[in-house]
Amino acid sequence: MVKKTFLVLICFISLIIFISTLHGQSSKKTIILPSGEVVWDLNGEWDAFVENYGEWLTFGSYPQIEKITHTGSSFVAIRMIDDPWNQKGSQSLQGELDKNGFKKVQIMAGGIPLNSEGQISDDGNKIVIDDGRKCKLTLTRK
Repeated sequence: MVKKTFLVLICFISLIIFISTLHGQSSKKTIILPSGEVVWDLNGEWDAFVENYGEWLTFGSYPQIEKITHTGSSFVAIRMIDDPWNQKGSQSLQGELDKNGFKKVQIMAGGIPLNSEGQISDDGNKIVIDDGRKCKLTLTRK
């Protein structure tokens, strides 16, 4: 009887450790703002693909690398390589996050902000931002 109780106790403790480890891994891609709101942590480098369409179709499509940096709920993205139309180090995105994803996001094209809509995947590893008329960015976490 003592052996069975001891075995059940060991299994129970192992289960608690396993579940807490899984729970801890799922929250690594979020940050908590001073307001207590939990938002996606977009910090870091992202592979990007820029697709121009509509009136910008002639500008083509091309790859890019973006580095996103947070300041509270606000973020900016900087181009890490030159592309056909923008220089390395220029700003490519800016916006604000809230608990539902993007509160506001703008694609920066030649210094001109294009109001856009954005979606973050359920696992936080893919972002799609589209202004709806000219330009779409697809970012994948490195």
